[in-house]
Amino acid sequence: MKPTPPGWPRLSSALYCENAREAIAWYQRAFGFEVEIVVDAPDGGVMHSELRYGEAIVMVAEGSAEREARFGVPGRAPRAIGGANTQSLFLYVDDVDAHCAQARAAGARVTYEPADNDYGAEYWCDRSYGCVDPDGHLWWFSQRLRNPPV
Repeated sequence: MKPTPPGWPRLSSALYCENAREAIAWYQRAFGFEVEIVVDAPDGGVMHSELRYGEAIVMVAEGSAEREARFGVPGRAPRAIGGANTQSLFLYVDDVDAHCAQARAAGARVTYEPADNDYGAEYWCDRSYGCVDPDGHLWWFSQRLRNPPV
């Protein structure tokens, strides 16, 4: 496999939000993302953005019934379609309890309280929590407590 472009992870995700500018500010405040770029749409919305957390990148753009479909498919925030999610996002953080407290203080709805998930001595143990952002996207955050044996 060839290496990825410099500074890009092998996989990143894109989210549609009803108000991308508000969502971007919220992701900074609640989850600690840093904004790399924001590309304005002709109508004043956000056409594309890149938010970074360590080596992870999440792209955020405007998605609503009023916006034209891009790339042949319409994009909608989960709350615009009854809260359904077709994916969830997963991110490793250094201190999952502190991260959860920060997200909760910013208004995240915690759906799975921080808990240790031990998959046995042959596998790993993570401490994780789950939450939903204001647009309805489901997020998982974990902190590795034990690696599998080599």
